[in-house]
Amino acid sequence: MPVKLGAKSDVAIDSKLSSLNPVALVLHNDDINSMDHVVQTLVSNIPEITVEQALEKMLKAHNFGTVILVKCPLERAELYQQRLTRNNLITTIQS
Repeated sequence: MPVKLGAKSDVAIDSKLSSLNPVALVLHNDDINSMDHVVQTLVSNIPEITVEQALEKMLKAHNFGTVILVKCPLERAELYQQRLTRNNLITTIQS
């Protein structure tokens, strides 16, 4: 027997799908942290980032003010943001 979705079910599905849309975790340059600290923190706290990528992203943030670290679901971005904040890095999440 086919299942007919009503308006409430459609809203719930739309809500779940929107949570899967990737957001950008953005690193901001600061005058407090050393470059080594930024690279080490990125590698230690964001599994998708290699040492080489962390170095490149740190330099982009240093030279241009901001850089996108990763694009991922909101909950993961919030987890990464909490980890980086605990290590004194400044980040924002952009949709």
